[in-house]
Amino acid sequence: MAIVRSKRQSRVVGWARYSALVVGAVLFLIPFYLLLRSAFMREQDLGSPDFHWLPPQWETSNLTGLFDNPAIPMARSLLNSGLIAVTQTVGVLVISGLAGYGLARIPYRWSNAVFYVITATLLIPAAVTFVPSFVLVSTLGWISTLRGLIIPGLFQALATFLFRQFFLGFPKEIEEAAFIDGLGYWGTFWKIVVPNSLGFVAAIGTITFIGSWNAFLWPLVIGRDQESWTVQIALSTFLTAQSVQVSQLFMAALVAIVPLLLMFLFLQRWIVEGVERTGIAGD
Repeated sequence: MAIVRSKRQSRVVGWARYSALVVGAVLFLIPFYLLLRSAFMREQDLGSPDFHWLPPQWETSNLTGLFDNPAIPMARSLLNSGLIAVTQTVGVLVISGLAGYGLARIPYRWSNAVFYVITATLLIPAAVTFVPSFVLVSTLGWISTLRGLIIPGLFQALATFLFRQFFLGFPKEIEEAAFIDGLGYWGTFWKIVVPNSLGFVAAIGTITFIGSWNAFLWPLVIGRDQESWTVQIALSTFLTAQSVQVSQLFMAALVAIVPLLLMFLFLQRWIVEGVERTGIAGD
């Protein structure tokens, strides 16, 4: 009887967990469903008091009209966002990765002091450094250029901190074997450490890419002309004081999240592995 009761309790607990997961998944997917549905609806259907589970008429012209709109260079904005996000992600992974490895492994008298200074910058609000960064970029003549949008984000203190903490837990025995083979720090980092840290690198890269793709305030200030607009700036132009193009806004938002979804689906296995191995989500 005790065994039967235990099995029943296990089944109840299992069903309760699955039910909670299903409810959570549905709640999570509702915004995506509304976005997809609204992107292919007409303006009059969106403003109708009657709720439609599916578009009464699939308005595919919303997609073609999005890229044919001469006032909003959507294709150029997507290209700029992709270029900025990819460049900043690669830069953060390389620069912060090397910095984190150097602070964790290379003996240096002031390594701890440098690490504490980098960590201390995490306590400074971004609003405090925004104006000095803008003045510096303006002085260099990088307003309305991709250089002004990309270069200030090539190094991140948080990524350096995470890399350093991860490399402190990396097995030293593997590195010592590489040193015996005569690789040195540079060769050990690229040929031994990085190939065995792809999960963590993917996790940091994904976070950096999403943050760069979704950035709004800095591109808004630096990107003065349409040639330097990012996708977030293009999205904001659908909301003006004169009119609101709701259907175009939903379609633009749908197009804007597609690269993020594809990247997440492609890197999902490595992201989960990186979180499990590094404890980013907490123990």
